[in-house]
Formats: sequence, structure tokens, C-alpha cells
Amino acid sequence: MFDAQKILQQVLGGQRDTGGQQKSGGMISSDHVTGAAVGGLAGLLLGSKSARKIAGPIAQLGGVAAVGTLAYQAWQAWQAKQNNQPPAVSNTAEGTKFLPQNAVMRNDLSLMVLSAMIAASKSDGHIDATEQEKIFARIDENDLSSEEKAFLMDQFRRPLNIAELAASAKTPEYAAEVYTASVLAIQSDTASEIAYLNNLAAALQLDPGLRSNIDAVVKSA
Repeated sequence: MFDAQKILQQVLGGQRDTGGQQKSGGMISSDHVTGAAVGGLAGLLLGSKSARKIAGPIAQLGGVAAVGTLAYQAWQAWQAKQNNQPPAVSNTAEGTKFLPQNAVMRNDLSLMVLSAMIAASKSDGHIDATEQEKIFARIDENDLSSEEKAFLMDQFRRPLNIAELAASAKTPEYAAEVYTASVLAIQSDTASEIAYLNNLAAALQLDPGLRSNIDAVVKSA
């Protein structure tokens, strides 16, 4: 199995996510796929949309740790409200169900998050056959293993399948992370993107309060 965390790290920036032994890095933003040479893998994976930028301490985590922490913070606030308690705020989800320390589980989670982000980037319907070929050409030029390239190309070729994506989230915590990653990947400024997130939230069976918290946490990040 290839290192999915490495690819996700290049999309979301921050530190190298190695489960504790990390290295500083910077944020990577993305623009249109034609600017992928500048935007790196973020430009490739997120197609014609610009990824949301994460700032502050969470940005320093990078990769799946950043996604997990955002989802975890939203989850904490949601549970606290249900129990009429003040929300506990954590700067990291490390060691929780949102960010397993087991290397295999962490890599599987990164694969799921990557799939969610790519699916969301296709939700506006702007990645046509011509643009897809440009994406494939740029993927082929990047410093990726053959397995990594094959995975990315397969994800772009796949038709949108919300039910399949939702089914990959085996736990409520992972469902929250899939939705968090999807919101991060797009700006939610078109009717098709909004409809996609609505349908995804329904398929994931997200509580409306939890979904609202995730939207707010991502927006403020």
C-alpha cells in the first residue's frame, strides 16, 4: 500500500504527518487545474476549484491530522451542546477515534479523505474529458509512484457515487471526517456543490447539529 498520507500532506500543507515525528512545512493553495504546475498536487486533486485554506495551529498539523482535528472539534461542540455542557476544545485529535495511531488505519483513513476531497471537487461538473486529460498528464509528470498515480487517475475516472463514499465511512467519526474533507475541498458557492453536500450529509446520516458545527468550524479555520 502506498503512502496516502504523503499525497494528502501535499494538498493540505502543514507538517509531515508521521504520527508524532513531524517536520515543519507551509500551506499549499490551489487554483485552476491549468495552474497545477504552481499549485502542485492541490491543484491536481481539487480540479477547477480552490481549496479552503487552513490557518493557525491546525494548519501546522497538516494532512489527515488537520481534517481529523477539525472534525473532532465540531464533534466535541456538538456533544457538549447535547449534554448542556461547555465545549472542550482540543488542538489535536491525536489518539482519538478521529486520528488513529495505528499506521495502517491512519493510511486507510487518508485514502478515504483523499477520495472524499476528489469526489467533492467533481461535484460542480466542471471537470470534463478535456480537463481530465490535463489532470492525468500533470499526475503523470509528478514525482509519484506508479501505484499513487494509478490511484489518483482511478479516483478521477470514477463517476460520483455518494452511496459508495458514505459506505466507506464505517464509524460516525469517520462519517464526520468525510464530510469535513468534502467541505474543505470546495467553496460551496454553486447550486450543484450545495446539493452535493446536502446529499452527502444525508447519506452519511449526519446529525443536522453536527453538520452545522462542521460547516462553522471549517469556515472559521
